[in-house]
Amino acid sequence: MSIETPILFAPRLGRRRRTGRIFLSACIALTLVAVGVLAVLLARILVEGGTWVSWKFLRNFPSVLFPSEAGIKSAIYGTLWLAGLTTLFSVPVGVAAGIYLVEYARPNRMTRFILLNIANLAGVPSIVYGILGLAVFVRWLSFDRSILSGSLTMGLLVLPVIIMVTRESLIAVPNSIREAAYALGATRWQMVWHHVLPEASPGILTGVILSLSRAIGEAAPLIMIGANTYIAFVPNGWRSAFTAMPIQIFNWTEQPQIEFHHLAAAGIIVLLGILLPMNALAVGVRAWRQRRKTW
Repeated sequence: MSIETPILFAPRLGRRRRTGRIFLSACIALTLVAVGVLAVLLARILVEGGTWVSWKFLRNFPSVLFPSEAGIKSAIYGTLWLAGLTTLFSVPVGVAAGIYLVEYARPNRMTRFILLNIANLAGVPSIVYGILGLAVFVRWLSFDRSILSGSLTMGLLVLPVIIMVTRESLIAVPNSIREAAYALGATRWQMVWHHVLPEASPGILTGVILSLSRAIGEAAPLIMIGANTYIAFVPNGWRSAFTAMPIQIFNWTEQPQIEFHHLAAAGIIVLLGILLPMNALAVGVRAWRQRRKTW
């Protein structure tokens, strides 16, 4: 007489495969819906604003009385000023902080506390940085509603992301490179500058480009610090009043005339013409890095 052993675990592979196929199908369907909605929005923007994008639109200043003569020149120059100063303020500080946290800081409780706060700051809504910029740069430091205030605010917005990207890129560098540099008599700084940082630079560059593209497309912090919605001149310095493309687009969408809505669509097309190449460059740098690793 044989005694049957109770089955404690039933694999149920067929049921798992069916569940997996259902989940995969649901993910694909949701992705297609999101892409479809985005395609519809882009198609509508192209239809409404495609005929308004011209050299005259790029060369002219905004106008509140004659929409057919309005342009986005001052917003483009303001965005370029904003992106340049944000890069100047945030990239050196962010990369240096990431290098310090990986290569120099001791792994103690204080370092873990700093890393936890940086990770939390990377997820803070942008409007909070706008409130901080208004309180610190505009009012306390008396920088007024200038390009300097906007750039410093945007620098604070992207700084935690740049620090985290730099840290992760440096951690991904194999320790064998560091040990080989030490074995040849290099100092810590020589090891970092000549060996670790070049190896991590593609990842750092990718994160910096994506962070700056986010800063260029943000409107909430600039609204909080009081960026002008109407500027009929080109900014002539870092203490000058300014507007930016997201602010100008937002202003046009608030106008009741349908012509201004077409101008907003044209402004979105121009903004996408700046952001998409930046994102494509980041993807290209990442792909180049992956191909380099396989060689």
